Amino acid sequence: MDTAQNLQHHTDLPTTPDALFKRLDDLGIIYTTWHHPAFFTVEEGLEFEKDIPGLHCRNLFVRDKRETMFLVSAANETKIDLKKLSALLECGRLSFGSPERLWANLGVRPGSVCPYAIINDTARAVTMVLDDTIMRSTTVNFHPMVNTMTIGVAPQDLVRFIESTGHTPLILDLSATAPEGE
Repeated sequence: MDTAQNLQHHTDLPTTPDALFKRLDDLGIIYTTWHHPAFFTVEEGLEFEKDIPGLHCRNLFVRDKRETMFLVSAANETKIDLKKLSALLECGRLSFGSPERLWANLGVRPGSVCPYAIINDTARAVTMVLDDTIMRSTTVNFHPMVNTMTIGVAPQDLVRFIESTGHTPLILDLSATAPEGE
């Protein structure tokens, strides 16, 4: 994606990074911002993230057959088997949500999924799930609606932001969802 396309994608977001930063400022949340080239996977981001302090996290947007949706934020190191996650969440078999469902419910594109996108879930159709590893960290890092930046916040401030959107995050020990042998 070239720079012009990337800028266009920022302006058509329901909540732009600048709008998110304003919301964080209004809540009195302190954050640090890093700019970097776009990356779409944890592996692609390793080179850029090595110089950014704090816990680096990834996000899964999943749903079951009844269309119950979850946004799961976990430490990059946390391994998750979707079958075990569905048992932990006491829901039907989980699969990844489509890009169209992601856009319709969270207003972000693949590669930019982040807990901040819960601000766009005004219907409260998505359950926010946080890996308890996040809560034991000093700083947690996520993209701020786009994958060309990373912001770091205190985990308690992340929860405060999520709660300000009308969502109550489930904070769960996701270590039980590791695939067999890991």
